[in-house]
Amino acid sequence: MTWLERIVEMLPLTWLDVAALVLFAAAWAVYQWYADYSATPRPRLGREMDRFTGEWLVQMAGRDNRMVDVNVLRNLTRSSQFFASTTMLILGALVALMGYAEQAALVMADLPFAQLVSRRLWEIKILVLLLIFVYAFFKFSWSIRQFSFGSILVGATKKPTPSPEQYAVHTNRIAVILSFANRNFNQGLRAYYFGVAALSWFLHPALMMVVTLGVIYVLHQREFRSQTLELLRRE
Repeated sequence: MTWLERIVEMLPLTWLDVAALVLFAAAWAVYQWYADYSATPRPRLGREMDRFTGEWLVQMAGRDNRMVDVNVLRNLTRSSQFFASTTMLILGALVALMGYAEQAALVMADLPFAQLVSRRLWEIKILVLLLIFVYAFFKFSWSIRQFSFGSILVGATKKPTPSPEQYAVHTNRIAVILSFANRNFNQGLRAYYFGVAALSWFLHPALMMVVTLGVIYVLHQREFRSQTLELLRRE
């Protein structure tokens, strides 16, 4: 008996549940690597926004009054703060739901195509959602701190001089930190998309597989083939 078979025997999971979870985790990990870390030359939203961030910081270094730049950073930080707060509310609701797992499972079983599952399996499904949104919270909170670091570095930028190219090292440092912040924000937001796929597991594992592939398709269309990307690439 393999270790995987032993785990399946210990947990109230069918082979379809295991297949859905494996597909879910693998699809998320592979897509995140491809979208954020791969060296593919294919245009993507993150890369284009990094380019515009660099151009913005060059303009920032040449301005005497930088209130516009501070307001841009403030708005970026507020987006992360909003999702971090929302994630905490979701986590609180999921923890509360753990105490009503059996009742919720019975209610869900009345829906069309939904499976009647045990209390333990229902708790496992809630736990998966908890892990997803804990991950999202850490991503959003780290994004907030990185935007704060960027704000401090913008404040530390010296007054404009006739040779603004001397700021290249400093502005590049800010651009990289803001790129990290944007990436963490995007990864936290992506967790919400995959949270929808995990939510479909409450109905049926086969539906979870379909929704997972659908989420990958939607994310790929938006990050690699959207009209927004085409507009950003126009000169």
